[in-house]
Amino acid sequence: MRTPAPDSRPVALTIAGSDSGGGAGIQADLATMAAHGVFGTSAITAVTAQNTRGVESSHVLPIEELEAQLAAVTDDFDIGAAKTGMLATTAVIETVADRAREFDFPLVVDPVMVATTGDRLLEPEGERAYEDLLGEATVATPNADEAEVLTNIAVTDEETAREAGEAILEMGVDAVLVKGGHVPGERVRDVLVTDETVRTFEHPRVGTDATHGSGCALAAAIAARLAKGEALEPAVGGATDFLARAVRYYYDVGEGHGAVNHMTPLRNEAAREVTAEEVQAVVDRFVDADISALVPEVGMNVVGATPYAESVAETAAVEGRITRTLSGVHPNRGVRFGASSHVARFLLSAREFVPDLRFAVNCRFDADVEAALEALEWPVAEYNRGEQPTEVGETEGRTMGWGARQAFADRDEPPVAVVDRGEVGKEALVKLVASDAETLADRTLALESEVAE
Repeated sequence: MRTPAPDSRPVALTIAGSDSGGGAGIQADLATMAAHGVFGTSAITAVTAQNTRGVESSHVLPIEELEAQLAAVTDDFDIGAAKTGMLATTAVIETVADRAREFDFPLVVDPVMVATTGDRLLEPEGERAYEDLLGEATVATPNADEAEVLTNIAVTDEETAREAGEAILEMGVDAVLVKGGHVPGERVRDVLVTDETVRTFEHPRVGTDATHGSGCALAAAIAARLAKGEALEPAVGGATDFLARAVRYYYDVGEGHGAVNHMTPLRNEAAREVTAEEVQAVVDRFVDADISALVPEVGMNVVGATPYAESVAETAAVEGRITRTLSGVHPNRGVRFGASSHVARFLLSAREFVPDLRFAVNCRFDADVEAALEALEWPVAEYNRGEQPTEVGETEGRTMGWGARQAFADRDEPPVAVVDRGEVGKEALVKLVASDAETLADRTLALESEVAE
């Protein structure tokens, strides 16, 4: 008989409806909580028949069944935080508000009041009942339409979001996060309003309609972080970061728009060691083959990004780069995350246009390499540093983003090689990119072989 090794976790509670399509409701909430290392419990308010195309039907559970679930969970578990989702009817909202008065843990209220189409989901009595529930909440997370229902203030920008948040504060809630997903613009701005401060969390808008369940995931992420003991502002900031990535790398499932990917942080973290090992394998092949002919004066680096990488810290590279020696090429030190600057930023910028790119290497560029690239007949792009706007060159790190945009934007076929012809004080280079490490190594060795001929 083996000795048990129990895993103690914070516990959170979701009070929401069930989504048979798995993209929203308690399914999204529990997945989000698990992704944050929190054990999720639930009290189901309603059962819906829905998929990625829409809702077919719904059935609200009897009040006594909801009360029994709430009693069972709160009597047994040490709840660290709770959140609400679809409460469906006035009676359900009133029941949750009554029970919330007994909660000794934070409560996140996502006031589901308006459908994606803009139609109101509740009768006026239900909308008024939300005011009582908000009086028991730690933070409310209305979108622009819901904030307007609650306040009669049309949310069109940060200023009106602040005004709406301040009006909702008067209902007794401790803080209000007015979400900006429904407000037009190139960037999403979520505005957190408390009695003391106003804080905006900003992210680039993702060009996708696969946002089903995004509000559920955001509220559940805040609740999970509060259950872990985080303060409100960092909990909200971390939750908005989580959602931005979950929306960008959405699940391509069903015949509709798909669903947000609640597992991105877990899968990204799990891929770190494998990514570093793949970079090391490429480096080992380069050392064995002695690719001195392709190592630039500034040194070569091999960079690998985790599947959902959004920052340099999530890219593995050779610390100190690969350099030429009398006995061949050698890495100066080992592979670690955050070791590359320029090549990593270029790869991350390229992923904005070709998200499945995960590996890159910088190589020497001269007439021989240019001829080799022509012989290999690869799709090649290039950018001229002399053409970059002055403000780009004056900002540290922005040249790589500008260069990637010149190389990858508006192309039917993405390049596998990108030429940077350099300028005064900047060595000419060619960067090779690939979706997997083996292909990157194969392409680099093919280029070296062609140069050697």
